Amino acid sequence: MALYVQKFGGTSVGSVERIKAVAEKVKGFRDQGHQVVVVVSAMSGETNRLIELASQINEEPTPREMDMLVSTGEQVTISLLAMALQQLNVRATSYTGAQVGIQTDSAHTRARIQRIETDEIREDLDEGQVVVVAGFQGVDAEGNITTLGRGGSDTTGVALAAALGADECQIYTDVDGVYTTDPRVCDRARRLSSITVEEMLEMASLGSKVLQIRAVEFAGKYNVPLRVLSSFEEGPGTLITTEQEITDMEEPLISGIAFNQNEAKLTVLNTPDVPGVASQILGPISDANIEVDMIVQNVAPAGDYTDFTFTVAKSDFRQTQRILQEKVIPELGGGEVRGDDKIVKVSLVGVGMRSHAGVATKMFRVLADEGINIRMVSTSEIKISVVIDEKFLELAVRSLHTAFGLDRDDVNEEKNQH
Repeated sequence: MALYVQKFGGTSVGSVERIKAVAEKVKGFRDQGHQVVVVVSAMSGETNRLIELASQINEEPTPREMDMLVSTGEQVTISLLAMALQQLNVRATSYTGAQVGIQTDSAHTRARIQRIETDEIREDLDEGQVVVVAGFQGVDAEGNITTLGRGGSDTTGVALAAALGADECQIYTDVDGVYTTDPRVCDRARRLSSITVEEMLEMASLGSKVLQIRAVEFAGKYNVPLRVLSSFEEGPGTLITTEQEITDMEEPLISGIAFNQNEAKLTVLNTPDVPGVASQILGPISDANIEVDMIVQNVAPAGDYTDFTFTVAKSDFRQTQRILQEKVIPELGGGEVRGDDKIVKVSLVGVGMRSHAGVATKMFRVLADEGINIRMVSTSEIKISVVIDEKFLELAVRSLHTAFGLDRDDVNEEKNQH
């Protein structure tokens, strides 16, 4: 008998029919003798509906009242799911975050979990009940309802799994696992049977939307086995684990290819090559709460001028340009600003890179063979990122996917047949 924490997102519980389907799935695990805690989101579209209602009343509602409002979405789902389980003769009890003892700090709309009281959950589980918990919410020390921010239900699921010592935390979504890259961009993308927490964190931070970064961080910190599964079809999904299991000496060095289209590049030309110039450029940008991603500074002869290039989110592009023109250039006493928001960042991710040289060289050669110019490069222990023109995104991803042996087997078989 195992203890599973199962999280179902808004799409998975988006209608009465889907809630009934979730209840059937949960019943299947319960019938096998497993203990089950279910964490659910609000029905798809419900949170946006509540936010729209708030905007019609008050354009700037207080964060406390917003938390009070949007937390009701999950309360609807937990009660409906508990009813659906009871209809199937499965004993079930629903709990809000506050009722189940999810204690958070007081940062409304983006609260952090501090501890979870598990005694009541364990009692219910020992009595053979399914425990249904509202995701995305908790309660602070003063008894105020709080919410955990974007992706908060994933975080609730992983935190409960950690607190209960669950055998596995299962995240049910509208995809059947983590893929080597986005199947919409590369039809050769393959579902991974497993991936390390490190790799998943990189994939999530680089644009993969399957899991929220906070949930993956939580899983890594508390050593929680995490599995991504489909709500709508059977399958083994993808296991995200803290352990790297090498089963094949020829296992690919790269686990996946991530990309981020929300990138813009800015260059300050002819900046003095003196100590402190980087902080002069980036300081005012940081003061505006704009996050800088990749940075490249050209090497210049002593006492000469250099170019300073960096990337920001596309949504921050115009504001960053204004800051550079109005604050930075006058401070530097000259220079010129150039910008480009028609770029994309493409990244290779894989723990196998650590022990193998030549991955970057191969990546650059593949892109060069396709006539794709690299604008910027950034590397870490398990990641290589390049900035290229956005028009080359699909060509780059597909070429790298094939070159690093990530294509689906059935695609390779079709190629051989032809």
